[in-house]
Amino acid sequence: MICTCIQNKNLEEIFSLLERGDIEMAEIRLDLCPDLDEEDIESLFSGTDIPLIATCRIAGSASMQEAERRLRTAILAGAKYVDVELEAPAPMGKRLRRAARESGTTLIRSYHNFDETPDAETLAEMVTKCRVFGSGVIKVATMAHSQEDVARVMDLYGMAYPDGRTQEEGTLVAFCMGEAGKESRLECLRRGAPFTYVSLGEGDGTAPGQWTLSEMNEAVYSDAQGFYAEHLGMPSSKSFAQRAIIAAALAEGTSHLRGYSACADTEAAVAAARALGAEVTEGEVLTIKGIGPIENPLELTSLHCGESGLLTRMMIPILSQIGPGSVLVTGEKTLVNRPLKGAADIMASFGVMLRNAARTSREIYVPMTVEGKLVPGRADISGAGGSQIISGLLMALPMAQAPSTVYVSEPKSIPYMFITLDVLQKFGIRIGNEMEGDEEFLQTRDWGYCTGLTFKVKGGQRYKAAELSLEGDWSSAANFLVAGAIFGSASVDGLDTQSLQADLTIMDILVEAGASVSQIENDCVDEVSVAAAAAGVNPHTGAVNAVKAPLNAFSFDLNNAPDLFPITAVLAAFCPGESRIAGTGRLANKESDRAKAIKEMLTQMGVECAIEGDEMVIKGHSLSSRLLNGNLLNGGEYTSNHDHRMVMALKVASLGASSPIVIDDEQCVAKSFPDFLTLFCDR
Repeated sequence: MICTCIQNKNLEEIFSLLERGDIEMAEIRLDLCPDLDEEDIESLFSGTDIPLIATCRIAGSASMQEAERRLRTAILAGAKYVDVELEAPAPMGKRLRRAARESGTTLIRSYHNFDETPDAETLAEMVTKCRVFGSGVIKVATMAHSQEDVARVMDLYGMAYPDGRTQEEGTLVAFCMGEAGKESRLECLRRGAPFTYVSLGEGDGTAPGQWTLSEMNEAVYSDAQGFYAEHLGMPSSKSFAQRAIIAAALAEGTSHLRGYSACADTEAAVAAARALGAEVTEGEVLTIKGIGPIENPLELTSLHCGESGLLTRMMIPILSQIGPGSVLVTGEKTLVNRPLKGAADIMASFGVMLRNAARTSREIYVPMTVEGKLVPGRADISGAGGSQIISGLLMALPMAQAPSTVYVSEPKSIPYMFITLDVLQKFGIRIGNEMEGDEEFLQTRDWGYCTGLTFKVKGGQRYKAAELSLEGDWSSAANFLVAGAIFGSASVDGLDTQSLQADLTIMDILVEAGASVSQIENDCVDEVSVAAAAAGVNPHTGAVNAVKAPLNAFSFDLNNAPDLFPITAVLAAFCPGESRIAGTGRLANKESDRAKAIKEMLTQMGVECAIEGDEMVIKGHSLSSRLLNGNLLNGGEYTSNHDHRMVMALKVASLGASSPIVIDDEQCVAKSFPDFLTLFCDR
């Protein structure tokens, strides 16, 4: 990335510069902006999504105390980076490091020599000192008088530390000042620096040999595709919609689901609701007149679930509760080749048998028959295969006449179970739950450390009609937010940042990867939320913004959010260093064998990746490094494996490809997001 140095400006002038649209990150020279008081500094560093570096050279400040005070103010206001010189007194450096750590600010420790370039041993010693002092980024800038000076500084990239570790890509900004070192300011990006420094224009340089912003933009981005999109509207969450549609179909009275947007999976749920006997009127508000309390088994011999794995698994327990005792479940496309892992064992615990209708196999596939009536009681079941059939049980058991207790060991996709509980509560169903886990879970409440769940279900409950608004879909939004974080910026409207959706975790992933992510609550959204809160509009709904920033390798566990895996893998390809994404074991039975499909996609693109146990390990490079080294992703013909999430990930990846990426089946994206291709291409 390109960091523009800003000096000798007041607050209004700086904001005006940041709003121009051509500055992707900036260094604010607080020692050279004397008109900025502490209130101005706080306003500046809290008032923009553009990544800012707070720099205050001791030599240019009235005192060390003044420099520390100005840097600390910037940190507390939300500075992305703070630059602390290596020569700063140890107590000052320690205090600023602690403040940066507590505020989530990345610490830059910097070494400058404005007279010369020391020998290689001294340079290595300075880098090691910066590392020891806890820096997230190390900066080395020396005066070059010859190309030999430049070569010594460039050799710092990839250097080995005394403990044997090598300098990681994306953690060192090393270049030379002076005319002899001018090219090193571009070369450092090629070597893996997260950013380089430029001036606003001629005469605005903060050091000799500095490029202007326009010169560096032309050198780095002349052939690059950007992604800039504002106020994108997302479809309703199909995780919420499918559950709410079936709950409304079972309810007594007429329900209204606001904000409904159709896709293949939600339309399959609507068809299922009608098959149960509900009356459905479609539109932006989905109106469903439910079948009410079920006194006698429904006369239903078969049910078609389209291509939806969730609907299939959810309906199995429901059909065994309200059906005649034997129902054929059918499907289409990729669903018929996806085994329903663990479903037969779970349903057998409640007296229900699942039998293949078209295969001879121990594993159960669609089409299949659901035979027997649901027997309430206590059962210990495994959640290792996912949450979908457990969600179905939670929807079916309240209609049984006796209570049930369901203990789930090895729970996966836990947030989806709580989405089910949330939807059920809106329709008048109450289910108690208890979570258990190790000490770390009890301290962090991180789903990954939860070892068991107990659900206590009272029998004889009845579904009641409800009025609710369907949330915007985080799974869909993730693709646009990642595109913005890598290639420019994106804002997505109507998302709930307190949602139970598992894929809300894309916010955490992007922050972990170094992206600039924020929630925007504009006046219009706030006004609607407050005025319509009683009608079911979520008061936390607003816009979420992702802006390009220097990215870094990350580690993340996606066992509870497997749908994010394809787009997270694309993100990792543009994060310098080695990223690790856990949860490959959850991907085998999606619309494709996603772990295999993602690995094949990345390999074809020229990205180093491997699967180690339950983790995918991806070696990434920054966008600027890829551009300057001619190492963009390979274009060509790719298969989506008829998987809607692979299509979306491939489209985002195409922005960083050297030639067009042609996808064999793009239309399968209609399974969850029919308007994706139009929205992505017409931004």
